[in-house]
Amino acid sequence: MLSEKNHFLNFENTEIAFRDQSNAGLRQAYQLFKLMNNRTLVCIGKQLVCLAMTIHFPIKNVLRKTIYRHFVGGMSIEDCSRTIARLAKRNVFSILDYAQEGEETETAFDATCREIIRTIEFAKDNPAVPFSVFKITGVARFDLLEKVSSGSVLADAESTEYRLVEERVDAIFRRGYELDVPVMVDAEETWIQPVLDEMVMRMMSRYNRKTAIVQNTYQMYRHDSVDRIKQHHQMALEGGFRFGLKIVRGAYMEKERARALEKGYPSPIQPDKEATDRDFNDIIGYFLDHLESVDFMVATHNEASTRLLASQIDARDLPRNHHGIYFSQLYGMSDHITYNLAEQGYNVAKYVPYGEVKTMMPYLFRRAEENSSVKGQSSRELKMIATEMKRRRNQYAN
Repeated sequence: MLSEKNHFLNFENTEIAFRDQSNAGLRQAYQLFKLMNNRTLVCIGKQLVCLAMTIHFPIKNVLRKTIYRHFVGGMSIEDCSRTIARLAKRNVFSILDYAQEGEETETAFDATCREIIRTIEFAKDNPAVPFSVFKITGVARFDLLEKVSSGSVLADAESTEYRLVEERVDAIFRRGYELDVPVMVDAEETWIQPVLDEMVMRMMSRYNRKTAIVQNTYQMYRHDSVDRIKQHHQMALEGGFRFGLKIVRGAYMEKERARALEKGYPSPIQPDKEATDRDFNDIIGYFLDHLESVDFMVATHNEASTRLLASQIDARDLPRNHHGIYFSQLYGMSDHITYNLAEQGYNVAKYVPYGEVKTMMPYLFRRAEENSSVKGQSSRELKMIATEMKRRRNQYAN
């Protein structure tokens, strides 16, 4: 049962959700989500964009004015400043996400590391940016991470390469520690997650003695996530450092199941959505029971999970802007959740990716594919936008 205060958390309030959107912007967003609601069109569109990029057809301007503009904050940190300021006016925080991926060279990994550190330094001077974030696959070769995770013996050159990976990761977290900016690392596929968990827990023991600078991410569609979280929390308690983390439902379900089937091992994925939802919601209560040692972020586009945490914050008489509790959604999605949370004083942040158009294409393809494959996501966005367009027409008519 919702508390008296939480009664006013209304995710159906489209006026609040789309207050910053012009009529033209709403119409464009509607057309974009309508397109993404069609899996066939998304598949064809992806192939055409890849072809256009390959033959150097001038498609970047088209992309920049459509899907890129909707889901991306800008081409650079500085370019995102306007987006960050606009979100801050609505009491929404920003998390800059440099979306570089798929590189294979040490030069590229070093450049990405420097850019991630730049986001930390930018966050230090901007109260509207409370966190930094990165993917380990942005600073390390995937195959190397897989080999280390499997416990295979590394060749001398690979050992040297892996030491460089550790140095990059340490440099990122160390800068966060020096500037008192928490840094989250995104979750990865299960077969490279072990090395990431080991490294991140080691970094927590080094940099989280006072505050949760180092923060891990857990995908709750994995059936072992609750146990892993509690095990890592116990390690933090025994080691005398603060446990920082973010939970998400997950991003690699089809790939995980296909690999498990191909290689003949049990799937690491929950048997159904209900099991994922159960674990996701149950662990929120665990975090709230251990606020003296845990800082956490609930990153979700799910209204029920969001309402659950919001109602528990109120029921436990915690401040809505508690320093150790954040909500988060992706930029360009679920504005009805983000802005209604912010309106009621909860800590909520948008993940704001940035990068050149070509660099952002893998990220944008994932957004398009997720919206076409996740049941109801595009339909919900379309419904909310259509409701607001109708509300405005009626308002003008009166």
